[in-house]
Amino acid sequence: MAFQVGLTRDFLTPDGAFVYQDVGLDILKRAAGIEHQVMASTDLQGLDAVISLTPTWTRESLKSADRLLAMIRFGVGYELIDVEALTERDIGLFIAAGAVDHTMAESILAFMLAISHRLLQKDKLLREGRWGDRQKYMGWELRDRVLGIVGLGGIGRKLADMIKPFRMSKILAFDPNLTEAPSGVDLVTLDRLMVDADFVSVSCPLTEKTRGLIGHREISLMKPTAALINTARGGIVDEPALIEALRTGRIAGAGLDVFSEEPAGAGHLLATLDNVVLAPHSVGWTHEFFRDIGYMSCGQAVSLSRGEIPPGLVNREVLHRPGFLKKLKAAR
Repeated sequence: MAFQVGLTRDFLTPDGAFVYQDVGLDILKRAAGIEHQVMASTDLQGLDAVISLTPTWTRESLKSADRLLAMIRFGVGYELIDVEALTERDIGLFIAAGAVDHTMAESILAFMLAISHRLLQKDKLLREGRWGDRQKYMGWELRDRVLGIVGLGGIGRKLADMIKPFRMSKILAFDPNLTEAPSGVDLVTLDRLMVDADFVSVSCPLTEKTRGLIGHREISLMKPTAALINTARGGIVDEPALIEALRTGRIAGAGLDVFSEEPAGAGHLLATLDNVVLAPHSVGWTHEFFRDIGYMSCGQAVSLSRGEIPPGLVNREVLHRPGFLKKLKAAR
């Protein structure tokens, strides 16, 4: 029996075309013993693996998973997936760990440059015919500034490496899961990072421990010349506290790709401020971004079809569950 892989319906536009240029489907097409399809619904019956883009998976929606071995998240965030329910049903959760690192680090750097050189304000000056006001919008360089990274995972490490040519004076990181950092990065407390950093980049996953991690107190510790960048998840930062700090000039600026409630509309309070650069949870979206995620996700499905465990497993406890091991063996 062929190993059955389903892609969630949101990979297609309403008229049936693929949303993204390349999601790695050639990898599935070339693999022996694999059949793939775009799912018409969230019915999981008869599927061995699902490559999931944006659907929410709950205990209820997993009831139809009669033989599902793996839920493969097309990305790295999995707050919309009930991991405990997956484990109870002997289903592994896999994410595209590492596939997004370069694009997201580059996007954070783009936010830093846009904020520090005040690109939005200067663009607006020209469009409004206010050439003579340009001296009022002086920017600042990354050179000799301090970068603070909250969450030193793959994205944070890539950012620390990518930023080196800009000659920043210091790179600080807060990550309670680490006891040592790469060369050139100093592990510090969150308070120390918020006090010292000129740019605070939030690069950690949203979990119960990180929800509300950057609140009013933490923002109040920042320099008035500092900027906060969040490309991780909106729930990590207290949005009302951030809005107040931006509105009153308590901090200099922000770059935000994520929000406490999404989608965020044109009437959002953040959209009324001229010291914040905004993106609709897509700042890292490039053809390369989706290609790399697709190659990894489809590659994970191929490995599983051979009875192998690929990188990116989140709920590693399934490796000790007889039901999961039985399905993995049957996939060979």
